[in-house]
Parts: sequence; C-alpha cells; structure tokens
Amino acid sequence: MKALEFHDLNPEDRLRLSFDATFNPKTPLERELEPFLQVLEACAGDWMPDVVKGKRHRKYSRAALWKSLEEERNEKRASIGLYRTKWPALDMTLRLWFPPEETDLYIWLALQPLSFFAEEERCRNFVDMVAAWASHYPVTHAKANSLAEDQLADSPNYGRDDETMYRDGFDRIYELSWLNVFGPQLVELVGRERMLSTPAHRVEELPTGSILVVTWPTAADFARDEARQAQARAFVHLRPDLDFEAVLRTLRERSARLAPVEPHFYPDIAPLLARVVDRAAFSQRQQRIAEFNAWKPPEPEEWLPADAALPPDVSDPKAAREHYSLLAEYLVALLHSNVPSVFEQTPESLTDVDYRFWYDNFPETFERHNIDARAVPAVGGYLGEVLVRRLGGQWIPRKKLEEAQVRVGNRVWLPFVRAHQYMRSRQSLLDYSLTQLYRVAERHRG
Repeated sequence: MKALEFHDLNPEDRLRLSFDATFNPKTPLERELEPFLQVLEACAGDWMPDVVKGKRHRKYSRAALWKSLEEERNEKRASIGLYRTKWPALDMTLRLWFPPEETDLYIWLALQPLSFFAEEERCRNFVDMVAAWASHYPVTHAKANSLAEDQLADSPNYGRDDETMYRDGFDRIYELSWLNVFGPQLVELVGRERMLSTPAHRVEELPTGSILVVTWPTAADFARDEARQAQARAFVHLRPDLDFEAVLRTLRERSARLAPVEPHFYPDIAPLLARVVDRAAFSQRQQRIAEFNAWKPPEPEEWLPADAALPPDVSDPKAAREHYSLLAEYLVALLHSNVPSVFEQTPESLTDVDYRFWYDNFPETFERHNIDARAVPAVGGYLGEVLVRRLGGQWIPRKKLEEAQVRVGNRVWLPFVRAHQYMRSRQSLLDYSLTQLYRVAERHRG
C-alpha cells in the first residue's frame, strides 16, 4: 500500500496545520482519542486518510490505528502517521507525550495542493474540525496556513534564533495565520473582549477558554489583496502596537513574491534549471524562476578548431582510450545508486549527473584534493565517452589528461578541462554544466 509522497508530485503550495494541546492521561486512551477520530472522520470528507502507519502501512480503520499506536508506544510517547493513496496528498502525524513528561497531544497535517481549499464549504468543514478538536483538547496554540506564507513569515521562529524560539514558544502573537486558535495564555495577554471583537471572517470562543480566529473564508486565496487587507486589519487589532500600513505593505510584498512567473530558461539547460527551481523553498520559487529567466551561462571555451588539435603523443592510443573509458566507469560507480541513468551515457544522463552534483553540493562538500584527484578525471572521462558514443566523436589521446581531446565535426573538445571548471563550486556546476557543452558540441558536429 503506497501512500502519496509530496516529492513524487509537482511542486505546489500546501496547507499546513499544527495543533498543540493537552489531553487527560487518566482517561483510557481509546476513549480520550475518540473525539479526535470522530471529528476527523466526520469533517475530512474527500481528504480523509486511507493509510495508517505504525511499524508498517495499513489500510485505515480504527483497529489499524490502535494497532499502530500500540506498536509505536513507549513509556514516554507514541506517534503514528496518516496518509492517502490518492489525490490530494496528505502527510499527517498524531503524537502523544505521556507522564511523567509534560502531557501533550500534537497534530501535524500537511495537504497538497493548497488549491484544494479554494472552496468555501471545504474550508468551513476544516475549520469546524479544528474548532471541535480545540473544544475538547485544551490548546496551547494552533494554526493553519499556506506553506509559502509560513516560509515568508519565518514560521515558527519569526526572526528569533532556535534557542529563543524553543524557550519562549508562542508567548505573543508574532504573525496571524489564515486559521488561528489562541490558548488561554494568549487570550489573557491580548484581552478576551478585544480578541472576541477581532474584525475577521470567523471569531469563536471555545469551551476550553481558547478563541478561534479565521481571517478569510478560503485558505487558498490568502494572497488576494482583499484577503491581505482583512489579515492586516485583524493583526493590528490584536497587536495595536503595529502600524496598519506597514503590516499591509509587508503582506503585499509577500504576495508579489508569490505571483507566478512563466519560465523562459536558456534552452540548452532548461531541464536542469527546472529541476534546480523545484528544489527551492516554495516561497522563493518564483523569484528563482525570474533569476534564471534573466541568466545565460557562458559559452563553452573548452574547444579548439579541428585544424588546431594537438596530435596524439602517447605510445599506445588504444590503452589510453581504455583508460578514459575506465575513468568514466569510476563516475558510474560513484553515482549509480542515485542516478540510475548514468549507465546509459546519454545527453539526459548528463543532465541527471549535473543535477545530482548540484543537489549534493558536491564541490563544496568534499575535500578539494580528492575532487581534483578523483572526481575531475571521472567527470572528464564520462563527458568524453558520451561525446564519443552519442555524437560519433573520436578521442585524441594525450599524456596529460587536460590535453586529451574528443573530435566532433570541425571542433575538438577538452572534456577534462571542462570537468576542472565544472567542479570549482556549486554555481560552476550550472555555469559549466556537462549538459550545455554537449548541446553546443551537438550543434557544431556537422
């Protein structure tokens, strides 16, 4: 039973809920968790989890959930995952801490795509679910928000270092999310009457003393200007020390950073750049696209006209060519687990190699002398072999690796020189990609 994984889907914004509360450890656990499960099953609708994970994945049922909790429980805590096998994708965690630790019930939920919550009724059901949980389990703090918005707001640190964040927690209202449940401590800090008079889409006092505040009817529309104005009004009402215009300006700047940008990448390396963009934090993705739209890598200089090629200077050209092939095999051995296509020695495998080295930040992670002594020769040998196999190139062996050439059409290419440039830094993996050199060689082979 395979649950949907976010990394298997196209990158999109998602809705995230964190719900931090307490529960009664003296009540039998099945009875204490009954409200959680009953409300989830009543309100989730078409995003209801269908997988529960303890030691293994099981089809969702109450019996499977109790079995999973039993498997994962120890003296201090228990934790299980809840997922879906179909769209929309869900990653949900239920975690419990037991005495003598501080008793805590923590629910984490991420659901992709955020656009799933563009319907008002679906959002209302979600809010009803959180309100019902918070009516039974005394909340310290709970919120639901766009992943991109959380990243732009630096949630949950909000500009604090980790030590301060863990020490102070939600000791004040640092930001206002789409959905918020403020526990009694924050209610007292702001003032109950003031909080209940917040100008927001929904404000509700809960039996546990907490107060629910929802800024806008739909979660997916948080970046609309009308929603930003509503968010700013509610935030400055709860934090009268803040200036409305300044808050609104910040929120509008965030929305501008999330406005879609159409990719127009340099064609030779567009597939590589698209994958690099996909690794960016969602809040930075549009800015990264704009940067790459305006960027062009330098033209490859690691070549000579064919009539200026250095002649072979080795006594056994066949042995030299076998050595270059062996160097290429070193790269296959290094990357084959993470880059299966490396066996194929194709233009596409060059892009996969480029991306993997960039993803691992290989040039800035490993020791320089090992990179120069092992990685550079392996990369150069592999690039040369792809030029030979896919473009009909011919090795021109030389005693010095950096002088070895591959003739393709009316040019000779210097793959080991390219590899040396390539392995200087993470940025140089893009500036001097193997993919680009191959595409330029391909255009000039005739």
